[in-house]
Amino acid sequence: MIHSVAGVVLWTDDLDRLVRFYQNTLGLVPYSVRPRFVSFKFGNFRLGLGSHQEVKDKSTEPFRIMVNLGIDDIHVEYHRLIKKGVEFIRPPEKEHWGGWVATFSDPDGNTLQLIQIES
Repeated sequence: MIHSVAGVVLWTDDLDRLVRFYQNTLGLVPYSVRPRFVSFKFGNFRLGLGSHQEVKDKSTEPFRIMVNLGIDDIHVEYHRLIKKGVEFIRPPEKEHWGGWVATFSDPDGNTLQLIQIES
């Protein structure tokens, strides 16, 4: 039986550009660095960035998958990322289920969301 999602991999044709964004702009710390693959670890979850010869240019369907990044204070993170030049598709908004969501894209056009779950 499947009990969890162990990770997500985003493939790119420009690994250096994508790693710079995730590391320098988003502030993620690499867990494992290989010549064609970098991973970030969050508990038991891995977010991987890899170079793939079959991937070219930006995503042509950026809303097919969204990577949700959990945070404690969406407004602080939103303003921090705005100062780093991130352009948001959707500013922080309260959801009907009680949490907050803000949406933006990485340099490859992959859609990312900041998610703040309120307890």
